[in-house]
Amino acid sequence: MRNVTEISSFTLVGLSDHPLTMNGLFLLFLLIYLMTLITNVLIFFLVLTDYNLHNPMYFFLANLAFLDMSYSSVTAPRMLFDLVTKRRSISIPACITQVFFYLSFAVSEIFLLSVMSYDRYIAICHPLHYKLMMSWRVCTHMASLVWVAGYSISLVYTLFLLRLSFCRTSSIHNFFCDLPHLYQITCTDPFINMMVIYLLSGSTGLGAFLLTFFPYVYIFRTSLRIRSKTGKKKAFSTCTSHLTVVFIFYGSFIFIYLVPISNDMVNLNKLFTVITALINPLLNPLIYSLRNKDIMEALMKSYYHLKLIKVS
Repeated sequence: MRNVTEISSFTLVGLSDHPLTMNGLFLLFLLIYLMTLITNVLIFFLVLTDYNLHNPMYFFLANLAFLDMSYSSVTAPRMLFDLVTKRRSISIPACITQVFFYLSFAVSEIFLLSVMSYDRYIAICHPLHYKLMMSWRVCTHMASLVWVAGYSISLVYTLFLLRLSFCRTSSIHNFFCDLPHLYQITCTDPFINMMVIYLLSGSTGLGAFLLTFFPYVYIFRTSLRIRSKTGKKKAFSTCTSHLTVVFIFYGSFIFIYLVPISNDMVNLNKLFTVITALINPLLNPLIYSLRNKDIMEALMKSYYHLKLIKVS
């Protein structure tokens, strides 16, 4: 850390300086964060405890729920603390740690969405071979690779971040530490870091993007051939839910990391950051899981079970 000793901390500018606006934002984001935790913990608990949900699709949904909880918890508590105390200073080690975990969970989610797309492809296009191709051993290996890839790529970004020194203005125009904003305030030429982002993100991101969307060409083709209206509706419902999550996630990330930040784009960048860091982790369980019939049945079953225990 000796190459970043010129200053000892950063100032997080946040979303607003107006007291009334800050109080309103605190209540809004506290509600969003609590709902995110409740819905994702609920999904994780249901998949863990309900035998009918012990299959690959819900195994990956449980991983997604855990990622969303972790992902949101990297940024939301710190932002809520700053809104209440109006203390917006963050040390450089804490800032870099936040960057590492934020990117770890974000990159892991990108790869997990690809794995979930592959799972849907096998389930719809090759249903007779589904149990063989998506055995528990295969699923656990896939999930392990997702987590390892997320942490490994984030570690590369973080190690390259350590080469930068910060001696100019220490104000970060956001509510948490993120790579594009740190590159703006460094007094070291960030060209190498930018090249690493474009090359590594371009290769892994493009690969994950193709692995996510390419199977849907075959999924939609197969779905159109299903004669049963119920089967066709179920297939399209699952696919559209997944695609909605993916489009929102990819769209926000492309704008934040691939579109250069200018003075005119600061507020728009903050908006997309809020969507990515706070709204997406809440939308995922609402769109992807709580609309699912099996999840709702497991939820009602757990509710009646708890009610019977209470009565007894």
